[in-house]
Amino acid sequence: MSTSKRATDHPPHRVLLGPGPSDVDPRVLRALAAPTLGHLDPEYLSIMDETRELMRQVFQTRNEMTIAVSGTGSAGMEACICNLVEPGDEVLIGVNGVFGGRMKDVAERYGAVVHTVEAEWGKAIDPQQVADAFAKHPHIRAVGIVHAETSTGEHQPVEEIAHLVRQHDALLIVDAVTSLGGLPVQIDQWGIDACYSGTQKCLSCPPGLAPVTFSSRALERIDARKTKVTSWYLDVTMLRNYWGEQRVYHHTAPINMTYALREALRMVVEEGIEQRIARHRRHHLMLRAGLEALGLEYIPEHPLTTLNAVRVPEGVDDAVVRGRLLNEFGIEIGAGLGPFKGQAWRIGLMGSSSTPRNVLLVLGALEFLLRDIGYTGGSGSAIEAAREVELSAAG
Repeated sequence: MSTSKRATDHPPHRVLLGPGPSDVDPRVLRALAAPTLGHLDPEYLSIMDETRELMRQVFQTRNEMTIAVSGTGSAGMEACICNLVEPGDEVLIGVNGVFGGRMKDVAERYGAVVHTVEAEWGKAIDPQQVADAFAKHPHIRAVGIVHAETSTGEHQPVEEIAHLVRQHDALLIVDAVTSLGGLPVQIDQWGIDACYSGTQKCLSCPPGLAPVTFSSRALERIDARKTKVTSWYLDVTMLRNYWGEQRVYHHTAPINMTYALREALRMVVEEGIEQRIARHRRHHLMLRAGLEALGLEYIPEHPLTTLNAVRVPEGVDDAVVRGRLLNEFGIEIGAGLGPFKGQAWRIGLMGSSSTPRNVLLVLGALEFLLRDIGYTGGSGSAIEAAREVELSAAG
């Protein structure tokens, strides 16, 4: 047997500018490598408490039931739905991309009667659609909406929809996987009842935990259930006993991932949430100026500052460009999904990946590759356009 090391023993360094994961700061990696404690060790329980308080600050909530679910963002989605939805409940889901569709699928799997309000991919759900759905289905008990649709780069306004949901005494469930830590997410101010995210996007932590928060109204709904929560692993009535004062064993928590999340949340709070949001916006504007100088068109109606979705120019092979970016420059960007397959590039600027250096790096590499394959679109230098925005912001 050969004693030479496999290539996978030493994964290459990539610049992660796709839809997630994002680059992880060395501080977070060092935290991840700290000695493992037992999941009921008093020191670890203290770390859990600090992590909860940091999550509350980032979610901008006072919700007692704010925890990190063991699993990625999709586990957070499932935790919110399986706890708040019983078989036969009428649920309204906004679908304008992959993750609205996934929320619909999950709700159906837990026995909900699902109604949908839909919008073209890259467009927002109109609050009037939600009002019309309540008029048609007055017994809707919960509404699910994606705040940042990762598949399209669409930023969904939430506040007006939240007001409508509260007027009809329903619960609002929000997907903030690609927005928490990079865009405003104001749980208490907006009146959101359940929200979930993931560690690997704007929080710039490795994937593996899903921050979730439940309002007191949501907990009342859970406590009033007529049936057991279908998922044992994600049952909040048991998880809150582990995260709360009783510390009742439920499952072995991912200890080192909690260390990492705590450090990532500390970095968010140290930077300042408003300052962090402004940084994401500033670098988005730089990137956007450069991409538009290359003649690339943004797809979404309300573009996210954390994830930029642009249309692949006609005659350009999406996979060839992405492959060369990865192999020649070590830069990862995302492909289009669903109807956008082969037609979109998704460029993430999230958390530690959102830097002027990365903006200029991806623009320079993309411009070089496009010119190298004969693309002649655009009106100027991508780098110069981005630098103008940077200098303007600095001045």
